[in-house]
Amino acid sequence: MLEGKRLLITGILTDGSIAWHTARVAQEEGAEVVLTGFGRAISLTKRSAKRLPTAADVLELDINDPVHMDALVQELGSRWGGLDGALHAIAFAPEDALGGRFLETPAESASIAFLTSAFSYKTLAVGLRPLFKEAGGGALVGLDFDNSLAWPVYDWMGVSKSALESVNRYLARYLGGENIRSNLVAAGPLSTVAAKSIPGFEQLDGLWEIRAPLGWDSSNPEPVAKMACVLLSDFALSTSGEIVHVDGGFHAVAAGITEGL
Repeated sequence: MLEGKRLLITGILTDGSIAWHTARVAQEEGAEVVLTGFGRAISLTKRSAKRLPTAADVLELDINDPVHMDALVQELGSRWGGLDGALHAIAFAPEDALGGRFLETPAESASIAFLTSAFSYKTLAVGLRPLFKEAGGGALVGLDFDNSLAWPVYDWMGVSKSALESVNRYLARYLGGENIRSNLVAAGPLSTVAAKSIPGFEQLDGLWEIRAPLGWDSSNPEPVAKMACVLLSDFALSTSGEIVHVDGGFHAVAAGITEGL
């Protein structure tokens, strides 16, 4: 499905993450991948990169640092000449922007959440744009958590996900003429390192247990990773601006079977 594709995968810390499983599935489907990490956590990324079917190189990227973005593009250009796709798996909100403190969150913390979790999708798209153009087009895929409703504890990260969904639509509008697609995968709650850092995350996990019609295994990122790879592939050539739910069908129902009338 991804034979010959050159992909950039961001956001890997451990081999339990959606991004790691996306890189694994992509390699199994024939893609060549490069990963990113930054700061003290880059050692974790490099360790996880060795656990892939084929060990992958790790380049440094702090998405909010223009110098890092420029260096990444230069390195990928020298290595591959162009780029066929990229996974945006980057999100962060300060502790005081989560866990039920929505009304007390300072503007600075909300701004950090927006900049890192939503605006960064545009940053990545614009930075990689020349490489996509060299390849004759490309695919951007971002990781989402559907925020059409207000969730407990998710707070300003939820607001940032709403912004991410809007950024996705605008990227589809402005980059479509260059054959660059932009889509999101809205996953159900998964017990990743990032999710476990959200105070009260178990409340979300519990909701899926009783409401997802197909059931939901919060310890298994593979279904989400497989959909991300579909959107990165030529199977989705006419799909852009879309939000694909991989959540066991949770988003489609008002109540679970045990809650029904």
